[in-house]
Amino acid sequence: MLPTLRRIYRNPLEEFQREIDRAIKTGWAGDNDLATAAYPVDIHEDAEAITVEAEMPGFKKDEIRVTLEQGVLSISAERKSEEVKGEKHLTERCYRRLARSFKLPVAVDETKVDAHLEDGVLTLKLAKREEVKPRRIEVS
Repeated sequence: MLPTLRRIYRNPLEEFQREIDRAIKTGWAGDNDLATAAYPVDIHEDAEAITVEAEMPGFKKDEIRVTLEQGVLSISAERKSEEVKGEKHLTERCYRRLARSFKLPVAVDETKVDAHLEDGVLTLKLAKREEVKPRRIEVS
């Protein structure tokens, strides 16, 4: 007797949903403890300062870390998973870590940085050093 070949039909939409669910559950990187994602950032520059606005939805102030060292601005945020007790539950909000770094121009005064978080947007205002700010020169 010859072996019988059986084809299993798989719905492509179900396969796609399964892959999305797997990616979300593992944090896109495959290892939940090492998953790091980027976040959208807007950077504006004027004569006085450089302003960085970073989307940090769902993060609290104490979960965000901002460092400025040797001309590199680093912004990271980390949220731990909450343990849910009970027989039945659905958990889509899991451990998450965001991180980005930016090389700043020499013009930034690293001692004058203002940071605040409002409505899920972290705003950093990095003042420029006085000697690099434009100044008006009188013509005689």
